[in-house]
Amino acid sequence: MGGVAVVTDSTAYLPPGLDGVRVVPLRVQLGSRTAVDGVDVTPAEVVAALREHVAVSTSRPSPAEFAAAYQAALDGGADHVVSVHLAAALSGTWESAVLASQDFGYGVVRVVDSRGTAAGLGFAVAAASAAAASGASAAAVQEAATAVVDRTRTLFYVDTLEHLRRGGRIGTAASLLATSLSVKPLLQMVEGQIVGLEKVRTSSKALARLVALTVDGAGDGPVDLAVHHLAAQERAEEVASHLRTALPRASSVLVGELGPVLGAHLGPGVIGTVLVRR
Repeated sequence: MGGVAVVTDSTAYLPPGLDGVRVVPLRVQLGSRTAVDGVDVTPAEVVAALREHVAVSTSRPSPAEFAAAYQAALDGGADHVVSVHLAAALSGTWESAVLASQDFGYGVVRVVDSRGTAAGLGFAVAAASAAAASGASAAAVQEAATAVVDRTRTLFYVDTLEHLRRGGRIGTAASLLATSLSVKPLLQMVEGQIVGLEKVRTSSKALARLVALTVDGAGDGPVDLAVHHLAAQERAEEVASHLRTALPRASSVLVGELGPVLGAHLGPGVIGTVLVRR
């Protein structure tokens, strides 16, 4: 059989129809309960816990869990593994994957830092999967993922920075914490870090600005787009509708709710866009 197997983690938002990718889950701690991301906890449960001020935290997979996934892929007939994960600057997940890769021969497992997450990770995984399915080498599969990472822009709006602050993921956007409660922050991912972009007075203006910035970033060529949310389906659909109208060359505009791990750090009401120039 041979070929390249693709592995990712549970923070990836994988496009519909993407099969054959192995997913290693992170975990969510809800009070005294530990749950497996994407398996036995839902975004709605995380939202309820946050609103009820239950302590919510997350944890990365262990190197042993990654090593088991890699071994299973190799036992299943693959010669190599390309493992694509959420930003190393946001989580120790990438580090766990790298440590696990050292259990195998040189170059057998290649680990990619997506410098993002959600669809920003998922689009890179999809590119790697397509390359692997075409019979590409491990180096070419890795390059397919990296090329998408380099063309990806992630922007998002949050109702409050408090959840990011509690989780220690706020990065250089921390300066926005001192602003008035009436100010709604727009953030972006830069090299895996969450960085403050703009401060807008109302949520409606923030969402309009989010659309405008996404459209500006798309340019005139074809793009892949996703809109994410947590407990804000209606607002996400509205943003997606505006983007479909403004960007007719977009292959599609995926709309999806964030999973429990990402939801725990961003909080209900978040709206994000992920843009990949082709």
